[in-house]
Amino acid sequence: MVNEYTGPPPQEMETFLPQDGKNGATVYKFTPAKSDVEANGTLQFDPFKERKLEHPTTDGETLTHLLKASLGTGILAMPVAFSYAGLVGGILATVFTAFICTHCAYVLVKCGHTLYRRTHRTAMSFSEIAEVAFENGPEWGRRFGMPTSYCIRYGLFITYFGTCAVYTVIIATNFQQVIEHYYGSPLNLRVMIALLLVPLILLSWVPNLKYLAPVSMVANVFMGVGLGITFYYLVTDMPPVESRPLFLPVMQWPAFFAIVIFAMEAIGVVMPLENQMKTPQNFIGICGVLNQGMAGVTLIYILLGFLGYVKYGDAAAGSITLNLPVDEIPAQAVKILIALAVYCTFGLQFYVCLDIGWVAIKDRFTKRPRLVEYVMRTILVTAAVLLAVAVPTIGPFIGLIGAFCFSILGLLIPIVIEMVTYWEEGFGPGNWIVWKNVVVLVFGIIALVFGSKSSIQDILALYS
Repeated sequence: MVNEYTGPPPQEMETFLPQDGKNGATVYKFTPAKSDVEANGTLQFDPFKERKLEHPTTDGETLTHLLKASLGTGILAMPVAFSYAGLVGGILATVFTAFICTHCAYVLVKCGHTLYRRTHRTAMSFSEIAEVAFENGPEWGRRFGMPTSYCIRYGLFITYFGTCAVYTVIIATNFQQVIEHYYGSPLNLRVMIALLLVPLILLSWVPNLKYLAPVSMVANVFMGVGLGITFYYLVTDMPPVESRPLFLPVMQWPAFFAIVIFAMEAIGVVMPLENQMKTPQNFIGICGVLNQGMAGVTLIYILLGFLGYVKYGDAAAGSITLNLPVDEIPAQAVKILIALAVYCTFGLQFYVCLDIGWVAIKDRFTKRPRLVEYVMRTILVTAAVLLAVAVPTIGPFIGLIGAFCFSILGLLIPIVIEMVTYWEEGFGPGNWIVWKNVVVLVFGIIALVFGSKSSIQDILALYS
């Protein structure tokens, strides 16, 4: 018998290795070991690596947008808010309010990230998070998914659309006051609002948040310079701190919360910002974008409220700029800078409406989507300006809608989403998540009741 194998004798390991001979060569078959996750058949899905964006925003750009969203015109009402709580009371209440608002935004994003992994999705809007949470939650809550989604979507759209209409009034009013001072005769506010149509349409045509970041940066600069001049007036000839009460009766504090929560709340822009991030995991966390932005915003709110109340006391106006002398150039510069800052902010606030509107209609227009999108942008801006022209005193009405919607959307809905999302996993030792959410629930109801009451009083005063 002839042995055809002429190579070296097989080694001990070779004897037991599976072989595959090809053209006289010996090839050994190796199967790499599976990881524990793969072996269990549950390969972990990473939504952040799978997210594909054409124009993602950096952490810095997202932080710029967040600062602009939270540093709105509501900050100018901080001195009058402090008049309901006192100097020390105002500081403590502002920190508490900021903590609650930031926590609710954190809860929303955290639940979104959890649901990304459960459903293998890379991005979701506020309304989609609520819908998916209910549909993947306990059996009793699954029928509430779609109705909750619709309520969030329409609530956000109405609130932010109305806010944009109010912004046009604020811009026009500030320019009107300065122009009238030099022109010497009154100007028609409705005409001033109408003149803003083309500039606002052009701003709404900025295609995405990536390109809108420089606009938000400019808005932050304008607002910062305007606040800087305002601070100069506040610290000039400021009365002693001892002349103002440190605390005021707790029964007046709900009015404080009603002012501050609606000035600071920006729940509508949280998920649009997170959805456009290059590194969305950096949005939350101890040193995340959310905490960085809200910490800075809180300090500025406290500083303006404290100094404004020390300066003017109970005479502080609803907007601190109204307390500034109208015949001085620096005070006029404040009005112009704030008007420009609000104009630049319009694009970010309007992005919420655009996002909701486009999601609602994009499936019906697949042939020329870009053209349809820009037509929609133009129509929505025109509608907001026409609403402001028709009702220049729309502010109190939008305040009522905001008080109702922001209390529910910004505080109550996120904790409901959290309860449903983690229903099967439990709520921590001693059910601490449940008790924590009870505190948020009480705070949200207080904001809802007293915010609505304040807005109704403003409406009655307007037409009395």
